[in-house]
Amino acid sequence: MFLARVIGSVVSTKKDEAMKGRKLVVLRPLLVDEANPAQFRPGANTVVAVDTLGAGLGEVVLFCQGSSARQASGMKSLPVDAVITGIVDAVDVLNQKVYPARS
Repeated sequence: MFLARVIGSVVSTKKDEAMKGRKLVVLRPLLVDEANPAQFRPGANTVVAVDTLGAGLGEVVLFCQGSSARQASGMKSLPVDAVITGIVDAVDVLNQKVYPARS
């Protein structure tokens, strides 16, 4: 699993039949900054993922890629490479809060 921030959405009116009705979002993977472990550093790439949990813009999420993505509930027969598997409440690294829980 990986951490990422939801930075956008994808709309596709023509797609594989199995993908109809699926929400697609753009994710920016997050890395722990070695110089400042109490802060995320955005990765250089982006990923399009299926969102079955209803993540919102700006939220931090857990996602899986590759064959692991198809192990998520309802994804076994879909042509997907990335799926959101959790919406993150908090992240601590080396006893420092990186991402705070929302109040």
